[in-house]
Amino acid sequence: MKELQDAIAGLLPAVVAAGIRPEGCPAWLWRPGRVECAGAWEAVSTIYRALTGLVLPKQAPAREWRRLDLVLTYEDGQQQILEVDEKQHFTSARALTLEHYPSTVELGFDAARWLARSRDLTGREPGGGYAEPRPPLFPGDGGRHRQRAFRDALADLLPAGHGWLPTVRISATEVGSVITAPNPASSLSTLLGERGVPGHGLVSPPAVPERIGPNE
Repeated sequence: MKELQDAIAGLLPAVVAAGIRPEGCPAWLWRPGRVECAGAWEAVSTIYRALTGLVLPKQAPAREWRRLDLVLTYEDGQQQILEVDEKQHFTSARALTLEHYPSTVELGFDAARWLARSRDLTGREPGGGYAEPRPPLFPGDGGRHRQRAFRDALADLLPAGHGWLPTVRISATEVGSVITAPNPASSLSTLLGERGVPGHGLVSPPAVPERIGPNE
C-alpha cells in the first residue's frame, strides 16, 4: 500500500539530513544488464536461473524499467535506497532470491528475518494482478511475484558496485510500529540508524514533551 510509503516519506524530513526523492531510480538500476550488474553479474544470473530456469540476457528488455520507493542523497553526496516492503514482497520467490545472496553482501536490513517471513508466507501469496505473467523475463503464472523478488535482489546487490550505501528495507509491520509510537520521528530515527543510515545523515528528532500535571 502506497499509504505506508507516504507515511515514512512524511516523517523523513524531520529524521534525515538528506535530499528525499520519492519514486526515483538511479540510471544503473533502471534496466540493469551485464554492464550495470558488474561484479554482481554472476550472483544475479544465478538468482534469475533459480527463479525461472532461464538464462538472463546481457541486456535487459526495454519494458523492465522500474521505480524505487525512496532515494536519499546525503549532504556529503552519498546516496542510499530506502524501500518499504509490504506483504507482497514476502513470497516463495523472495525466499529463493535471499537464499542465493553472496555471504559478503552488505545489507541495510536483517536478511534472516526477511527470509523467515518469506518462508512463513509461502503458499499464501496474493493472486490477481500481483501474480500475473510478466514476459519476456518472467512468463507464466506467478511472473509478477518472481519479477518483484528479482528487482528487490537487484536493489540489494548492485548498490555497492556503484558507490552507493546498502539498501535499507522497512517492513509494513515496522512501519505500523513507527507511526503508532509516542514519537514516530524518534522511532524512525532509531530504526534507520540500526539499518545503516550513516550518523551524519540523521537529524536528532524532537523529544516528546513532558506531560505536566494539573498542580505543576
